[in-house]
Amino acid sequence: MHSKRREETRDRRRVVWGVAWALGWLVTVSWDGLAQSPGRILKAATRAHGGEKLLRRITSWQAEGTITRLSDRSAGRYLGQSQSPNLYRTAFDLRGLEFDEGFNGKSGWIRDSRDGLRTLTGAASREFEAEAVWRSRRWLDLSKQKARIAVLGSAEIAGKTTDKLLLTTARNIRLTLYFDRATGLLLREEIPLGETTRVFDYADYRPVEGVPEPHRITVTLGAEAFEIVLDRVVHNPSLDRARFDFPRLSNEPLPDIPTLLEAVRQNEDRVDDLLERYTYRETIIRREIDSQGRATEKESNTYELTFFQGNRIRRLVARSGRPLTSQEEENETRKVEKRVREIEKREAEKKRRAEQQRDVAQSTAGPPDPERGERISIADVLRASQLVNPRRERFRGRDVIVFDFEPMPGYRPRKDFEKFFGKMAGAIWVDALDKQVARVDARLVSAFKVAGGLLASLREGASFVLESDRVNDEIWLPTRADINLNVKVLLVKGITVNQTIAYGNYQRFSVESEKEKLAPPDPETPPSP
Repeated sequence: MHSKRREETRDRRRVVWGVAWALGWLVTVSWDGLAQSPGRILKAATRAHGGEKLLRRITSWQAEGTITRLSDRSAGRYLGQSQSPNLYRTAFDLRGLEFDEGFNGKSGWIRDSRDGLRTLTGAASREFEAEAVWRSRRWLDLSKQKARIAVLGSAEIAGKTTDKLLLTTARNIRLTLYFDRATGLLLREEIPLGETTRVFDYADYRPVEGVPEPHRITVTLGAEAFEIVLDRVVHNPSLDRARFDFPRLSNEPLPDIPTLLEAVRQNEDRVDDLLERYTYRETIIRREIDSQGRATEKESNTYELTFFQGNRIRRLVARSGRPLTSQEEENETRKVEKRVREIEKREAEKKRRAEQQRDVAQSTAGPPDPERGERISIADVLRASQLVNPRRERFRGRDVIVFDFEPMPGYRPRKDFEKFFGKMAGAIWVDALDKQVARVDARLVSAFKVAGGLLASLREGASFVLESDRVNDEIWLPTRADINLNVKVLLVKGITVNQTIAYGNYQRFSVESEKEKLAPPDPETPPSP
């Protein structure tokens, strides 16, 4: 009897322990699924797509096939091309409707039947550049690109469970990626472009030289959906770089480029002199990007800027949109008064000594000092750059000449900070009538070190956008600047800067009997309507 009871007790214990073990195993499995790290997911994806060694061998690719608009079944040919590190182009036609887009390493462009041919600007430009880099490098160099990866959980795609990742680039562009949890293959991408999000669904993977490549792609753009069926995918074809450049469609002649650039340089050099006759406001908005890739505004400061004896005076007038307190006003007044006294004292010294001090400060101290009235201008960019691929466009209702630019071979900077501009690439918009720069979109193509890297270094990929507008029919002045960079300070600390600077309220505070003119417009160039 006792023996039977002991046996029953053992059986119950076995059941209890078995259930506990099973529950523990289920919890562990569930936790492993929930706790998947981005690194583990991407490693599995790398293995699924042929392994890192094979993926890194692919420096270019070309895909050809047919594209069908699902709403009316109209079909045409499709072409996709990419070349490392960031060249990308897609083109297709549907019953006479042609679409073409490309990124040439410096700027992005798009051509369609609705808006014609134009260079991408603003968010669309940054987003298309991010897509071009993604198409070329996939996920292999995300840490080098200073991109962030976060796991957003799981999602069902075409009946398959996927791991959902959010990739946020150094320029705050967010791509959402879905990897099949069972196979590791990429099943979906969500990539922004301007006001839309393009969704790419991938299927029918087939090996191409050992690397699985999708041969059926469904692209969703808002209410429209397209199916691409590829009949040919080639790795490492020889691609002509010119295929990624801005298409030449217009027969309208360009102005004499050297003459135009010389006028632009002269005008930009004179902007500083005219700017001293203006007071204006500057609002700096600083943002931070969290681990999920979300950008949040941390603070904003508004300054009033004037000039005194050729030196810039900056006065804080608001914090995060609210006026200063009386105590803060008093503190700012004391700072301005102190600044004025310093200027008066320095300007009272002999001219030779003052000029010598300015020369030494600019040639050895690195970046220009805004408190001395030294301002980085577009002329600095032009001196350090080689301008290529000129074309005519319309920008904000005016005729412009757009150039891509890249570092000028053999450029020798006159000042230390000018070395920075010898490492930039991007695009410049020049007003055809006024011969002044309306917009610059630039990024750092190689790292820039201050004091040999001992003090700080800007990492590759740092970028800025500067837009200007016409003021008082005499001068183009900044209206907005977007700055995005990652700085390593004192060999240790990394600082990410994500800022927008808005300029406005320009007011001329000195009036001359005869207004100083910039380089006259080309009489052959008709005025913009």
